[in-house]
Amino acid sequence: MAVAETVQRFLEQHAVDYELVPHPHTGSSHETAVAAHVSDDHLAKAVMVEDMDGHAMVVVPGGHWVEVEHLRKELKRDLRLSTEEEFAKLFSDCEPGAVPPLGPAYGIETFLDEALTSLANVYFEAGDHEQLVHTTGEDFQKLLGGVRHGYFSHED
Repeated sequence: MAVAETVQRFLEQHAVDYELVPHPHTGSSHETAVAAHVSDDHLAKAVMVEDMDGHAMVVVPGGHWVEVEHLRKELKRDLRLSTEEEFAKLFSDCEPGAVPPLGPAYGIETFLDEALTSLANVYFEAGDHEQLVHTTGEDFQKLLGGVRHGYFSHED
């Protein structure tokens, strides 16, 4: 599978330069980082949460865990982690489990962890389990312009 159509269109709309980094098929963020020879901290991953208002995305480094309780308090919402079955239909142009951390591209409310805001290079899922998108940290910030920033995770 190539880059998800929604991701491709979003990158083009924002005039972001990027390269694709192929890697063997993987099933987790950590496996992807190892296979692509990328640091977990430079791999942006999407974690889906939801409440009565619907789904939201938290974008954190690959080696981090979302602090759901902190997120609830900070946002004053009763958020919980979503299961893949609950959100898969939102990413119909992606393989299951290969969610690009570009919530705005899919019309999803998004929260960006501060740990990803000072990186020179960022890598993220292209929509399949065999390619990453590599872009500059500055361009990644451009893609997620306007989303709320905060400290939403902790290291593994």
